[in-house]
Amino acid sequence: MTHAADALYYRACNLCEAICGLQIRVEDGRVVDLRGDPEDPLSRGAMCPKGSALIDLQDDPDRLKSAMRRVGSHWEAIPWEEAFDIAAERLGAIAEAFGPDTIASYQGNPSVHNSGTLLGAGGFLRALRVRNRFSATSVDQLPHHVMAAALFGHPMLLPIPDIDRTMLFLAFGANPLASQGSIITAPGMRERLRSLRARGGRFVLFDPRRTESAEVADEGYRIRPGSDALVMLAMLHVIFARGLASGARLGALLDGLERVRAAVAAYPPQRIADRAGIDAGDIERLAIAFATTKPAVAYGRMGASTQEFGGLCQWLLAVLNIVTGNLDEIGGAMFPLPAFDLLLGAKRGVDFSPQRRTRVRGLPEFNGEFPVAALAEEIAAPGEGQIRALVTIAGNPVLSTPNGAALDRALEGLDFLLAIDPYINETTRHADIVLPPAIGLETEHYDAIFHHFAVRNTARWNDPVFPIDAEQRFDWQIFEELSRRLGAAPSASPRERIERALGAGPWKTSIDALRESPHGRDFGALTPSFPQRLLTADGRIDIAPSAMLADLARLESAIAAPIPDLVLIGRRELRNNNSWMHNAPRLMRGPERCTLLLNPRDAERFGIADGAAVEVRSAVGRIESVARIDDAMMPGVASLPHGFGHHRTGVRLRVASAHPGASINDLTDPSRLDALTGNAALNGTPIEVRALEVR
Repeated sequence: MTHAADALYYRACNLCEAICGLQIRVEDGRVVDLRGDPEDPLSRGAMCPKGSALIDLQDDPDRLKSAMRRVGSHWEAIPWEEAFDIAAERLGAIAEAFGPDTIASYQGNPSVHNSGTLLGAGGFLRALRVRNRFSATSVDQLPHHVMAAALFGHPMLLPIPDIDRTMLFLAFGANPLASQGSIITAPGMRERLRSLRARGGRFVLFDPRRTESAEVADEGYRIRPGSDALVMLAMLHVIFARGLASGARLGALLDGLERVRAAVAAYPPQRIADRAGIDAGDIERLAIAFATTKPAVAYGRMGASTQEFGGLCQWLLAVLNIVTGNLDEIGGAMFPLPAFDLLLGAKRGVDFSPQRRTRVRGLPEFNGEFPVAALAEEIAAPGEGQIRALVTIAGNPVLSTPNGAALDRALEGLDFLLAIDPYINETTRHADIVLPPAIGLETEHYDAIFHHFAVRNTARWNDPVFPIDAEQRFDWQIFEELSRRLGAAPSASPRERIERALGAGPWKTSIDALRESPHGRDFGALTPSFPQRLLTADGRIDIAPSAMLADLARLESAIAAPIPDLVLIGRRELRNNNSWMHNAPRLMRGPERCTLLLNPRDAERFGIADGAAVEVRSAVGRIESVARIDDAMMPGVASLPHGFGHHRTGVRLRVASAHPGASINDLTDPSRLDALTGNAALNGTPIEVRALEVR
């Protein structure tokens, strides 16, 4: 094995969206010190606890480095060439016998955290002719993309809060102190919020739980899960009724203002206050403050997206920013100009309306992907087009998608499962072949996605710290070998694509030029970019798309429906990022975090004591957990973190298995969707809870 030279290395952490700059000291082939890089122009020395997990990933004895084949309930290492041959042969045979549409793919969240996978997987999936594509997008941020395509002409034209220059940061269903920003790459969020308040600005947060972020907010409001869109509509009602609506600089580009005015007229604060659980006077006061504070920005994240009205939420947030003159303005919602610009050469006026629907439920695709809530049924339901083979890439959908237990069962019936993943986890334990790529400090990397979400235009090339062992392969090499066996012509490597994109991009740079700035290059603060960056067919912004207006009828039906007795929401924690970080000892220290949080009033009415074992039931399943009584929870709402459930047989994750917890997605219901976007409604799941007898 070759060791890294003793030296001080600089690179960005690629474990979450914050992409904090790191300085890493290596001695005798091991990391002896890892800390935030104070000279990184984006993170400025910030680093959350997840950064230290890079050491655990590097040294993890459970991480696979050789190709593996499952033989019954056992695994054996096999030569890479043999593994490639088996995978290509089996997939090719299934496509020939049953058609290419009987093969599906699933890409997990880590796919976008490694440029080798991000830029290499597509060629392989095209060679395989996979059209049944699924990913973590539809259990996460799909409403953001649907909104961006409808209003601005492209799914990646996402407005980003200019948090460093705003004076009022209004957030729905977000916990930036735990996430370090999400669909907002803003490392060191605590310091950024502190700076906001130091310059006289304010941070206002809406969430059913009084989170870590609520503790530092100037004002925090607990609202019922799924009521965010109602609060936004009521705020818009006030803004229009008070004559405070103005498109400002972009006004001449706007269409649909009167249609929005007419739509929000039906939602005065007094009408929705009880349903949302917030005082009507607070809504009116906050709406006026948002419209009259300059600059201001509205933003919503997981709680506002992974619910039944996620699409409406993201549309209404954009409208709030637009009609108050805060879109594409300094301190408002802005559009980064990244050095590797994924929008370079994008066509105007592309039609993103669905072209295909799923076989069983007829759910529409978006941008080439089906809602992952349909994956289990598409595998399990017999008939023409039934999925018979699955390729998973850096994903664990058994723990990440609705009714994971049903998907777990469905995977057992596949003819073939190929996993490109460094671990035997709850999903890949079903694989026939596992091809583990090198990860973390072993890879060269450029953050092609997260610079599109960054609060500053920066760029950083990341050379590997450690060379890989002889038996290892990089992700792009795996995709290249599989593609070649499927008859595809060689394609450009990820590095070649990055080099070309950097040279053609707005800052005309290169990998070598970025290497000369090991702490990263700073191209400056965000600047207004509309109408030049708009990609709508007519170069205008229709703020009242017909699909969004039509979906208000579904919201009306929900207003009339009874309020569930108890609903479940997820939660994010600083040392937790989905299921793939639970095998890092540094992140799993301390008290068990997979607990069910309950408001004291709910605990009393259900007869549940703090620390009691409880059973939680939903329409699709049951789990057992430990109750923690916490008045941070809104009455009628319980909370369980995402990504746990490591108790399943055959999982080869020693640390995670010692902290198995329970999977929230054994309770979430695949029939609960945001009908507008296809995103899974993971939050607001109706549940029942009872204390278990001590055995």
